[in-house]
Amino acid sequence: MAERARPVSVAGKVMAILNAFAQGDVRLNLSEICRRAGLPLATGHRLVGELVGGGFLERVPDGTYRIGTRLWRIGSQAPAVTGLRELALPHMEDLYEATHDNVQLAVLREDRVLVVERLRGTRSVPVVTQVGATLPLHTTGVGKVLLAFAPPEYREQVLAAGLARHAARTITDTGEMRRCLEQVRRSGYALTRDEMTLGASSVGAPVRDGTGEVVAALSLVARTRSADLRRLLPPLTTAARALSRDVAQHWRGRPETFSAERKAGA
Repeated sequence: MAERARPVSVAGKVMAILNAFAQGDVRLNLSEICRRAGLPLATGHRLVGELVGGGFLERVPDGTYRIGTRLWRIGSQAPAVTGLRELALPHMEDLYEATHDNVQLAVLREDRVLVVERLRGTRSVPVVTQVGATLPLHTTGVGKVLLAFAPPEYREQVLAAGLARHAARTITDTGEMRRCLEQVRRSGYALTRDEMTLGASSVGAPVRDGTGEVVAALSLVARTRSADLRRLLPPLTTAARALSRDVAQHWRGRPETFSAERKAGA
């Protein structure tokens, strides 16, 4: 892996620190933040302290850091996802009431999944995913759905970059993943079992706009031992279809799914 270029301006350093959390890690220690940001420890310590003082980061009692509520409030106002979240919440709440499992709504962001909203199932498998966190595409139900219905050239670039292992059952073979994604397109849903976290399984379904294009994905995350498709799939697909109707009728926004480099075909 090429060494990260060290940011020069103060703004660049601050952005690098915040971007250190973009991989979806809930908490990072100072050394890891500085390593990811490409900053000396002393510089990182000073800037992280200022971000904590401003409420953009929070220091946890164990000495690690996480995204602060002030930054979350600012980010949650992004117009590309605000309307989608508002439309999705009633359907997510119905889905939670029907299953009492974790419910997630996600969109594509460059080469990862961005969690737009989630409801935590109190009796389901514990998950550490937060709103605004990003997750791998190939290990999650929402990710497989979004990757399966993405443009072929984008999908191939993601596969060509390699599929990192996150758990014992993560699919890392590109040929196997292609077959998996083809099955997702045929069946209309994606299933993962112990591919991101041991003991956790997910099933995801597409959310479409008025043109039929997949713009988001809805999923249930449950304990593997209780992840019965006969129980989870009917309410999930019902909620996804209902949300798709609302999106087609009321939503005029669209998440910026692909980066500028992807759009340019770089």
